[in-house]
Amino acid sequence: MANKHNVETFWQALRELGYVEGQTIVLELRWFEGRPERAPQLVAELVGLKVDVLVLVTAPAALAAKNATQTIPIVMGANDPVGLGLVGSLSRPGGNVTGLSYFNEEIIAKRLELLKELVPGLARVGVLMNSLYPVTPILWKQTEVAAQRLGVALEALDLRGPEDFEAAFATAKQRNAQALLDLGDPLIFTYRSRIAALAASSRLPAVYAVREYPDAGSLMSYGPSLVLVYRGYANFVDKILKGAKPADLPVEQPTKFELVINVKVAKALGLTVPPSLLTLADELIE
Repeated sequence: MANKHNVETFWQALRELGYVEGQTIVLELRWFEGRPERAPQLVAELVGLKVDVLVLVTAPAALAAKNATQTIPIVMGANDPVGLGLVGSLSRPGGNVTGLSYFNEEIIAKRLELLKELVPGLARVGVLMNSLYPVTPILWKQTEVAAQRLGVALEALDLRGPEDFEAAFATAKQRNAQALLDLGDPLIFTYRSRIAALAASSRLPAVYAVREYPDAGSLMSYGPSLVLVYRGYANFVDKILKGAKPADLPVEQPTKFELVINVKVAKALGLTVPPSLLTLADELIE
C-alpha cells in the first residue's frame, strides 16, 4: 500500500543511507491505483528499463514481478509470501525475491477483539475484501478461524472496484452487520477517504490495517507502521545495491504494531471508547 507520503519516507531513508537522487540513484515510480490487473503491464515496463532492483509493495505486483524476471532482484511487501509462492521460506527465501511479510495470524484476531471491546454486543461483522486480490483466500480463512473462536459471525463484502462500494455497504446494513473489518486490500487503501465517508453515513464502526485510515476519517486501525515498513524497503535496496543477494536475505516481519483510534469518529457513532482501549492506544485522534 503506497502513497506519496510513504514514497517520501522511502526516499528519506535512502538519503540517510547516503544516496543522492538523480546522481547515485534514480527512482522509477508506477502506480496501479488499487487495480491489481494492471500490475503485470506496469511491472513489464520496469523490467524493460533494466532496473537494478524492483520494489513491489503489494502481492499482485510482487507476483507479477516474480513471473516477469528471475534475474532482477525483487524487494516485496506481501501478506504470507510463503503461501503465495513468492519465497521458499522466510529464513531462506531462495531465488531473486526477499522483503517484508505482513502476515501474522494473530493480527486479524486482535482486530476482531478490539472491535468486540469497542462495540457492545458485537455478533456480526462485515468483512471488506477484494476477491481479485491473490492473498484474500488466505486472509479470509484466518478471519473465519478468529471469528469462530470469538463467537462472531462474518458477512463477506466483496469490493472489486469503486463501483461496488455503495452496494457493499447497503448489503452490510441489510444483513445486520454491526461493524466492519478490513482485510488490508490496496483498493480499499486507495479509496480510504470514500470508504470512511460510507462507514460514517452507514453508522458502521470499522477497524482497518494501518493508521492512514483513521487519519482519513475512519474509526480505528491496528497493524504495522508503514513508516517503518518503507524504511525497511530502503534497507533491503541498500544491501542489494551493495552486493547482497535476495536469496541470502531473510524476509523480515514487523515487530511493532500500533493501535490508532479516532475519538471524534467514535463520538459521532455514539460509541464510548473504554479506558482499556484508551490506555492501549498508541495514538488518539481528537
